[in-house]
Amino acid sequence: MARFTGSLASVTTATFILFVFVLCNNMWLSSSSAAAASVVSAVVVDPMTVTILPPHAGSNRHTMFVPLFPSLPNSSRVSSFSGAGESRRHLQKYDTARMTLHDDLPTTGYYSARLWIGTPPQKFALIVDTGSSVTYIPCSTCQQCGKHQDPKFDPHSSSTYQPVRCNLDCKCDDVMHQCTYGRQYAEMSSSSGVLGEDIISFGNQSELSPQRATFGCANLESGNIYTQRADGIMGLGRGDLSLVDQLVDRGVISDSFSLCYGGMDVGGGAMVLGGISPPSGMVYAYSDPIRSPFYNVDLKELHVAGKRLPLNSSVFDEMDGTVLDSGTTYAYIPEAAYLAFTDALIKELHTLKRIKGPDPNFKDFCFSGAGSDVSELHESFPSVEMVFRQGHKLSLSPENYLFRHSTVRGAYCLGVFQNVNDTSTVLGGIIVRNIFVMYDREQQRIGFWKTNCSDLLARLTATGVLPSTSDKSHSSSYPSPSAPLGPTYHVSSGSKVGSIVFYMSLNIMHSNLEPHITELTQLISMDLHVNGSQIYLLDTISEANGSLTIWVITPPKPAEYMSKAAASVSYLYNTVRFFNFITAHSLLVIVWWQNIIARIAQDGIHLPKSFGKHRITYWYIDSAPDSTWWQNYRNVIIGCILVFVLGFVVLTLRWLWIHRHQYKFPYRPVGSAVPQLELQTM
Repeated sequence: MARFTGSLASVTTATFILFVFVLCNNMWLSSSSAAAASVVSAVVVDPMTVTILPPHAGSNRHTMFVPLFPSLPNSSRVSSFSGAGESRRHLQKYDTARMTLHDDLPTTGYYSARLWIGTPPQKFALIVDTGSSVTYIPCSTCQQCGKHQDPKFDPHSSSTYQPVRCNLDCKCDDVMHQCTYGRQYAEMSSSSGVLGEDIISFGNQSELSPQRATFGCANLESGNIYTQRADGIMGLGRGDLSLVDQLVDRGVISDSFSLCYGGMDVGGGAMVLGGISPPSGMVYAYSDPIRSPFYNVDLKELHVAGKRLPLNSSVFDEMDGTVLDSGTTYAYIPEAAYLAFTDALIKELHTLKRIKGPDPNFKDFCFSGAGSDVSELHESFPSVEMVFRQGHKLSLSPENYLFRHSTVRGAYCLGVFQNVNDTSTVLGGIIVRNIFVMYDREQQRIGFWKTNCSDLLARLTATGVLPSTSDKSHSSSYPSPSAPLGPTYHVSSGSKVGSIVFYMSLNIMHSNLEPHITELTQLISMDLHVNGSQIYLLDTISEANGSLTIWVITPPKPAEYMSKAAASVSYLYNTVRFFNFITAHSLLVIVWWQNIIARIAQDGIHLPKSFGKHRITYWYIDSAPDSTWWQNYRNVIIGCILVFVLGFVVLTLRWLWIHRHQYKFPYRPVGSAVPQLELQTM
């Protein structure tokens, strides 16, 4: 009995250990297989060959931007330096908000970005305005607000909205209940209303998490604010209510932001809230935050065709000085500078003819005979240089001071006007077309760098840094967004594949494209051999001749690995899966990625004629965020603990049951007396 009891315990223990090992091993493999589906690494050496590599330790491409100018949270935004010029601020990791700019100067006169406000979020298109210090949107209670792009903001529909209560630091409403705001602009438009606080989100392209911020809820609009298509204004100026100041005060971004407007006939662009590493060749101008609440630069000279205008440098230093205002369409300079500039320009335009402007109500400065190709404008119009203090020069292409004549083909008009309101110099959006402008408030400077702004966000997302290019004078030096930019065919070894993002340009306007987005999604998914649930439209950008769409393809679920593209390896899959489950799944993921990337690289999408011509202009592989050791194996560890606990309980109960029955049948030595049984007679 004792021997038998001991034998039973050994078998049970061995069986239990084997069971635990098999169960944990299967859980471990399943967890690893799921992780492998999203962390396969790729190296693309040419458009036809894609080599998939195993995961590499230490690779992390999730953080696309590294802030350059760190500062302490809630610290003063005026640069703090010691006598030796060394910053006393401590290093801190900041996030950045990467946002696509929409619209363009010729059609709307402004650029806008998308913000989501409230819970659940309500979307708004806001004009990016460095000349305004408050962000505001139309309120649902407004009776004198225009008809804009999106529905008005409804505070009652947001569970996180709070009014800014009346206090000593603000102007209050008539009942002394809520703080108010009011803004009036030079063209006599205005907006006024109450102040509220809610959660603001920056879109899924941004690594900056949603933040609470104060904004205006408009109850009255007039002038251009009333008639504009955009919903409101995103205030990027200096001031307590500025969106930039609020994010800096919360310590979530460094004290810097950047704007990049698209070129003539293109539109679109990029905005980054927070600091990024500047490229080589950036031209800097000093910006004095004490002089005015606007972003001013120390402009000293203007050159036309390499010749300095006969002006005293003080002409650009009157009133507010030279101000950068992203919310202004054109440039406005004092009378003396305007007369000298137009006179020098006329002397250089020998082959062009002076004509009347498109609007008879304005005396525009227009010329015909230059041709329609923007890249060749430098052959007809001279270059212009802005010279800042210390001799730093920013070269302007013709697209930086001209706009197309709306009725005469091959004709252009001067986008620089005389400032009749005051003697300040105001540089609007036209001056910075295809120029990356970094408002480095931490260092009290503004940087300028010529680049192709229309595809800048894609390049930033793909590489994490601003790609270096030479600073050339003419816009023809930069590739046109309508031409195939082509994918970046090299992804560093160890990059973790989380999704594929590609840009597709369509020869169809956004208003005509929007009703057919579902159909377009289905067509693209069929041509790329992916499920409809794996592909979705990230954003749409209006262009002069159509629309630029941004698409995302997410990795398939384990059950979807066996797509048509992977059917050719089904035999190998069946052979391998018995021995190594994770290896088989990883192999199919590799084939899936390889086929999708090859089709995108070859622009293997065929659309009906109703969508016009299309072209994939850019694509890249987005990285998957690194998971911690605990996130990867949490389920495995918890499962093993439960199994061990359950096994311990079972073994304990078994041991108690055996020992209980041993006392009912006591052990008797060999040879002991045994009672005899009586024989019964039949």
